[in-house]
Amino acid sequence: MHTTNDREAYVCNEPMTAREVLQKASEIIAQRYARQSEPFTSPTLTKEYLQLKLSNYDREVFGIMLLDSQHRLIEFQELFQGTINAAAVYPREIVKAVIQANAAAVILTHNHPSGIPEPSQADMRITEKIKSCLEVIDVPVLDHIVVGETCVSFAERGLL
Repeated sequence: MHTTNDREAYVCNEPMTAREVLQKASEIIAQRYARQSEPFTSPTLTKEYLQLKLSNYDREVFGIMLLDSQHRLIEFQELFQGTINAAAVYPREIVKAVIQANAAAVILTHNHPSGIPEPSQADMRITEKIKSCLEVIDVPVLDHIVVGETCVSFAERGLL
């Protein structure tokens, strides 16, 4: 697949599965959000972005949005992949990614392949553990968004 930047046209020279089309669409959306100058300060904007990034997986994926001091996206990273209902998450790897990107803040996210975005007790525990680790290096966790058929924001629910 290649693009022509002047017209934003996309040409595919070989057949693609629906999953491959969705993955390419997700990459295009990510590029557009990365180029924007608007900060990710609105849970609505953030949920829209993450819904597009994570809603099509059939297994659990945990990622982070690495943000600059103005809360603009530096990079989105999928750090951990798991099974249909769990993913092992290692705070050390999150701290490492934050330092490597020189991020000033983060938004945590993961999907629930079941489609039900209700946070579990394990989700709340790992969020607190990550938040504590990042406090040591003065990097705030702005939100943790669980993606399913809809999205749930920890910040909106007062869980941070």
